[in-house]
Amino acid sequence: MMDERQAVAAFSALGQEHRLRIVRQLVTAGPDGMAAGVLAEAVGVLGTNLSFHLKELSHAGLITSRREGRSIIYSAAYPDLSALIQFLMRDCCQGHPEVCTPAVAALAACCTPAGDTVHA
Repeated sequence: MMDERQAVAAFSALGQEHRLRIVRQLVTAGPDGMAAGVLAEAVGVLGTNLSFHLKELSHAGLITSRREGRSIIYSAAYPDLSALIQFLMRDCCQGHPEVCTPAVAALAACCTPAGDTVHA
């Protein structure tokens, strides 16, 4: 479970437009991730600046990296991103589920495989 200190670090890292774009691009890329050069081009960041942003996101626990041959592949840290969302939503309802329903529905809709429908 994410604590407040971890959440602050994550939000601080995401509070910069290039880093937010990087995380969103890696989430879109899926578990296979992306090579650094491809990622830099996709988000419009110079390779020289990319490593700084990747380091900040890695320290915040939002991305992971692995070596494949001569490339370093970056991926979204899905468990930590999920923990960040859970941290935000943990006390959402306070006995009033209608407060959280739009957020839950939005998450369910984005996670439904193509061709499936969400049933309320």
